[in-house]
Amino acid sequence: MNDTSGMSPDEARDAPFETPDEVVTASGDEREAEAVGTQGMIPGRRRRRTSFERISMRILATGGIIGLDVALGAILGANHVRGWIEGLVIGLVSVILAAILWSSRQL
Repeated sequence: MNDTSGMSPDEARDAPFETPDEVVTASGDEREAEAVGTQGMIPGRRRRRTSFERISMRILATGGIIGLDVALGAILGANHVRGWIEGLVIGLVSVILAAILWSSRQL
């Protein structure tokens, strides 16, 4: 980390900031430094999820996609949108969300 104890506030503000990719642990283990820099919105885990946990999470998320599609269909149907447009929109939304879900390495 940056040591700004002997600097004026202006110098401390202009001091270069270290990104997580530049941080190296005291043990020199580069894998831990890489793990810090590659985290997304969901924090990384020390152990891998079990296959049951991964499958159940994907099934639950797929059920959420189906629920969103049903709600979208109800909204479009209530607004008297033509059937083929409704089907096209629901199909595209479900395919895009499913592709994002099943390509995720966190689930």
